[in-house]
Amino acid sequence: MQIVTDRGMDLAPEQMEGLDIHFVPLRITLNGVTYTSGVDIDSQEFYRLLSETESFPTTSQPSAGEFAQLYRELAKTDPDILSLHISSGLSGTMNAARAGAEMVPEANVTLVDTKTLSCPMGWQVWAAARAVKAGWSKERVIELVKQVWEGSEGLFTLSNLNYLVHGGRISHLKGLIASLLNIKPIIGVERERGIYIPYGQEVTLKRAISKLADVVANWYPRGSALSVQLLHGYNPEAVEVLKKRMSETFECYFEPLVPVAPVLGAHTGPSLVGMAVGLRDVLSKIP
Repeated sequence: MQIVTDRGMDLAPEQMEGLDIHFVPLRITLNGVTYTSGVDIDSQEFYRLLSETESFPTTSQPSAGEFAQLYRELAKTDPDILSLHISSGLSGTMNAARAGAEMVPEANVTLVDTKTLSCPMGWQVWAAARAVKAGWSKERVIELVKQVWEGSEGLFTLSNLNYLVHGGRISHLKGLIASLLNIKPIIGVERERGIYIPYGQEVTLKRAISKLADVVANWYPRGSALSVQLLHGYNPEAVEVLKKRMSETFECYFEPLVPVAPVLGAHTGPSLVGMAVGLRDVLSKIP
């Protein structure tokens, strides 16, 4: 079985090492130049370019034809394909994948709406790819992906809402009010619909980062053994604050730090700091 995903997910290079994961293209346009996320632009270069312009980037999802082309090529060697994608509540990528699969009858494509993005999505892809490499059956792989989805959450905050507003991820009115009030929102992804939901707000980024840990403490008892993967746009100082705060509250097993993928950073900007989090025994099920 072969694994297909998109650049709406985040994993560290060392987590993907030795795994056979195929990506459909997600594109970013900035200052009139179009890049393919993860191919001809990486996170470091993207955030550097973002810091040098007042323009906002735009993104475009892969077409059904691009999905069909990839599925058709993969089916030549193995028709069984597991295709996991960014939440349908945040992107039309799943619809394009479904349409693409219908165009390739020789491929046996199983579609998974991860109902999330970034590192929580990456954990599902990571679990699937490692299980496939270990020789697990399709049914066992899909069950593992479901368990990882059920056992993990994602949260983030940011000090600049302009990118979210420009990308249409929050209403312009709410974004304007929050900007005027200098509000720092705590944002997660609702489990069933896979859309952004608020968990609160603070007036400073430092307090918002502390609030992230407080939200996690509502999910898991203090002192719990947690797997945590910290992520950020280009905000290493904030990452260190969050790491310290989480370490004070939980027994944390930190996965490698991840810069948010350019196609996601286009909608959140460099100020973002957040994490994927779940009980340690959830990720321990991954072979």
